[in-house]
Amino acid sequence: MSTIDQAVAAAGTALPDVITGHIGGESVPVDTSAKHLGVYFPGTGEQIASLQEDDARAVATAVSTARESFKRGAWSGASTGTRQTVFRTAAQLIRDHAEELAVLECVCAGLPSSHLASRQVPRAADNLDFFADYIGVMAGETFEQLPGYQTVVTRQPAGVAALFAPWNAPLALASMQIASSLAFGNTAVLKPSEFTPLSVLRMVALIEEAGLPPGTLNVVNGSGAVTGAALAGSADIDRIAFTGGGQTARQVMAAAAANLTPVHFELGGKSANIIFDDADFDRALDGSLVNIFSNSGQICIAGSRILVQRGIAEAFIEAFVARTRALRVGDPLDPRTEVGPMAFEAHYRRVLEHIERANSEGAQLLCGGEARLDLGEGYFIAPTVFQVTHNQLSLCQEEVFGPVVSIQVFDNDDDALEVANDSRFGLVGYCWTSSLARAQAFQQRVEAGTLWINTPLARDLRAPFGGFKESGIGRDGPRQAAEFFTEEKATIQAVGEPPIRKLGQPKD
Repeated sequence: MSTIDQAVAAAGTALPDVITGHIGGESVPVDTSAKHLGVYFPGTGEQIASLQEDDARAVATAVSTARESFKRGAWSGASTGTRQTVFRTAAQLIRDHAEELAVLECVCAGLPSSHLASRQVPRAADNLDFFADYIGVMAGETFEQLPGYQTVVTRQPAGVAALFAPWNAPLALASMQIASSLAFGNTAVLKPSEFTPLSVLRMVALIEEAGLPPGTLNVVNGSGAVTGAALAGSADIDRIAFTGGGQTARQVMAAAAANLTPVHFELGGKSANIIFDDADFDRALDGSLVNIFSNSGQICIAGSRILVQRGIAEAFIEAFVARTRALRVGDPLDPRTEVGPMAFEAHYRRVLEHIERANSEGAQLLCGGEARLDLGEGYFIAPTVFQVTHNQLSLCQEEVFGPVVSIQVFDNDDDALEVANDSRFGLVGYCWTSSLARAQAFQQRVEAGTLWINTPLARDLRAPFGGFKESGIGRDGPRQAAEFFTEEKATIQAVGEPPIRKLGQPKD
């Protein structure tokens, strides 16, 4: 029995030979005539299953199923209390199956299992619990400004949502899309990444086990060019939520434009991690390592551009490189592993190309910079640190999405701010300083949707999350989700019998 089989069996589950979609509460039957894509374990490169690609016809079936479910009203017409109960039950089921979900995500995404079990799986459950709480306190508005009239403002579900989940954090990010769309009574068609479908499909099954009516949440599988294009271009979709890269987002937007379908995009980042000389050195060092090497660097909120003030630069760079060299890279199923492989081969090669380009453009390699061939056939890359003298290198302008970081020295606040904002992205930023005044100044001037001060990667689900510039359109968050996934309606009702003009009445 292989290591993968042992881990999967220990988690109380099994890998299917063929992964299929989920429509109307049932798994799509295996079709030998359909196109099948390989699903691989990034730790070894071996194929662990095949994925049946859903073509335009299959996508149309999923969308029509979601539409019919919406019309029947089993979920769209359900009480708030019913939806809360389903969400909370589903959240508990996710926690009960944490080990299983972590292993399923690990074997196709390559993320360290310990990280998944401690952070990503609980986050999926938390997302459902949070929206269960939120819809319980939502309320409409009533206005009585006009004499003799009462105006009531309510929200109703938009209809059918198309959800595009990414491969770098499948459970955490798919669950946010699911929770924020279904909470308000919509139905949905979800397309997980073709590289990482297993944990998402299992989570969907658990949500249905919790009482979600069949047909409310449907899953289609396949490539962006086939399955994704059909879903984004469907005329029977009312909302599109996409998390991923900018190039694909442009294609989704073009398809949505034909039907004037509203879109919500959470895209990439090239975030500055600014360390001033008055910062708590040890906290800034620990936090900077977390910011770039979490998820093996495959996170949109990575602090991939470290800016360090000259007075502490030498000491910081020395300490950062030493800690980077000491990172435990290896089998993501090993609980001791801190940095796992890249999620799939094409991405692995893209990251290596970024490293090669950085070398050719004159960036100074301080450590790493190579594939970890000693670890076998998996998609491992040594955590890599470059020092740069300016921000115009491709390394500093393009999202690498791997365990690769640049370090640039700056002299003063204005220098740091100029470099931080010199990016077409604006998702997040990090600032390490003991000066309250400096922190407040940067909070106002950094062009990013979220700024973390003296902390790495903290998230309050009540706060909006999204980016400036090419980092997205719209925001995640409770109020923001309500605005996007619902239609707002004003109803004006006469109270008593206010006078009405009598047009066309003959005059005496």
